[in-house]
Amino acid sequence: MGNKRFVSEDVEFFKVGKTNFVLKVDTLVQSTDIPNQMSLQDAARKSVVACVSDFASKGVKPEFGLVSITIPKKLSDKKIKDIASGLGKASKEFGFKFLGGDTNEGKEIVIHVLLFGSTKKIILRKGAKTNDKIITTGPFGYSSAGLKILLEKKKASGKFSKKAKKSVFRPNPKLKFGVENAKFFSSSMDSSDGLATTLHEMVKQSKRQFTISKLPTNRDVLDFAKTNKIKPFDLVFHGGEEYEIVATISPKNLSKVKSNAKRQKISLFEIGKVSAGAGVVYKTGSKTIKIKNKGWLHFRS
Repeated sequence: MGNKRFVSEDVEFFKVGKTNFVLKVDTLVQSTDIPNQMSLQDAARKSVVACVSDFASKGVKPEFGLVSITIPKKLSDKKIKDIASGLGKASKEFGFKFLGGDTNEGKEIVIHVLLFGSTKKIILRKGAKTNDKIITTGPFGYSSAGLKILLEKKKASGKFSKKAKKSVFRPNPKLKFGVENAKFFSSSMDSSDGLATTLHEMVKQSKRQFTISKLPTNRDVLDFAKTNKIKPFDLVFHGGEEYEIVATISPKNLSKVKSNAKRQKISLFEIGKVSAGAGVVYKTGSKTIKIKNKGWLHFRS
């Protein structure tokens, strides 16, 4: 690599001939990533989702995986089988094969997942062009609300509570959508570190300004925020663990991408546009607000 400056990406990749080999590793740690109410099957699946979501944002299908698991001595056989089951079901769900891995003993559960894939072209975090549209593949705020319900006992209706908790326990990365539509993206990134952080990283690398004109969320998230006296802005922009795709698209390709999203029953949000300048702003009426870059911290939503 020499003195070449490191540029962060969702995945690592290297070229052999004309093929890009794509890798992603992620670590799930019991004390910071697994709420007490979460099953170990769901926790194991989530360790896979964290990698799959990054593949989705690059439009690459994972093909193989490796896994390394740290297991406490006191963990029961049933719980160990739950972890194995969660990993096995996740590999089938997302269409790849685990080649093997490693196990070790430690003080808490730790799951390292490494996925592999290949592609001819990688969609980078940089590349947004002036007048591009900004889209996300799903509503934001549910995971943040779910953690507040689980950890802070915030008030919510039974229906909303179930929906928000599910977004924490069973997140849904948009792999098929990413693979089918990446050819239309000028830039893209996984949103799991929070929407604001994602947008800021993309504008930094693209050297553009993102103007957000629509909150990518639903009415029930806004109602939850009002009931609990929480700023909707914080739930939507400064949450995290929302495994969605954030991408920029030329206006000429927008209708095609929207049509593909509708066919897959994905709630696609057109949230703003790209312009010359720098930073991320939210514009509503005549009011313009700078969106701060607040990163995601485990269990602090």
